[in-house]
Amino acid sequence: MIYLDYNATTPIDKAVTDAMLPFIYENYGNPSSSHQLGTKAKSAVEEAREKIAELLNCNAKEIIFTSGGSEANNTVIKGVAYTYRYKGDHIITSQIEHPAVLNPCKHLEQLGYKISYLPVDEYGVVIISELEKLITNKTILVTIMHANNETGSIQPIEDISKICRKNNILFHTDAAQSIGKIPTNVEELGVDFLTIAGHKLYAPKGIGALYIRKGIAVEPLIHGANHESGQRAGTENVIFDVALGKACEIAKETLTIERVKQLTDDLYLNLKSLFGDQIILNGHPDKRLPNTLNVSFLGYQGAEILARLGDDVAASTGSACHSGSIAISPVLKAMKVSEDVGRGAIRFSLGRYTTEDEINIVINRFKSMAIN
Repeated sequence: MIYLDYNATTPIDKAVTDAMLPFIYENYGNPSSSHQLGTKAKSAVEEAREKIAELLNCNAKEIIFTSGGSEANNTVIKGVAYTYRYKGDHIITSQIEHPAVLNPCKHLEQLGYKISYLPVDEYGVVIISELEKLITNKTILVTIMHANNETGSIQPIEDISKICRKNNILFHTDAAQSIGKIPTNVEELGVDFLTIAGHKLYAPKGIGALYIRKGIAVEPLIHGANHESGQRAGTENVIFDVALGKACEIAKETLTIERVKQLTDDLYLNLKSLFGDQIILNGHPDKRLPNTLNVSFLGYQGAEILARLGDDVAASTGSACHSGSIAISPVLKAMKVSEDVGRGAIRFSLGRYTTEDEINIVINRFKSMAIN
């Protein structure tokens, strides 16, 4: 399998698997237990928390574990809405967010909250000049993703954070796609909350983390015992916590992925050479994730292109979360991409294990298409 769908999910790194094994077979204690097995488990969870904090440049006490990115996003959006209702009922997000942000916002709309959806330009980047126009004295949260999962376009998070701080508004970014690909220093970004999803980072599915800046309190999404400093009830998932900690440790050591960027650029340049004006780039030409290439093939449907590449090539058409649909994705619609262009969109997302030989095989198959 030539796997070019890393933005959908990543394989588990072998070092991550190895880190998990002792907590499956030997150190299976409950971190809340006072005996030796419990203290070993507790120590492992806290060590993992430290590794995540090191990647984000924050204090370990500002990290809580979740079941994934969706739970982290829901925790922030609903938690801020419930906690700060006395201050206001207005939240600002963007038109290109993941459903894990958009759907909690829609839920809050049904409860009477007001949600504004920031538009994007033709590159899929939020129009920051529109942000201040949307802010009111009732605005309590801005939530904008760090990088888009479909196009890879990187959002101006630092600029948004300055506007939020000037207006005393909390700011959240979903960094599920950017962690391990570009820097995610929370002090430089200036965010109050940041979401991590383990399965985008060579850890298992079903684990994530949420950064909550010190001094901010939000109503927990899950109530129960006093786990995660009272922010999330439930016995800790030691095995997966350890896995995410190891994945973040590896990401910190290997953050520069110039090799992957070069492979992505090579694929794009070859497609342009083969198809010329029939290839249209969806996303920012420069300010996008180094592993992500979303292109439209004029006159084709994305599924048709993938079928001709062969069933041993894995990539995505439209949105990765709505695979199989030939309708233009909401992200491309927000960018005002036409139906004809959007239907031919394919997202190639490369990763740690992508090889030059694999990219050459894909390019050669495209050459056969161009000739025929």
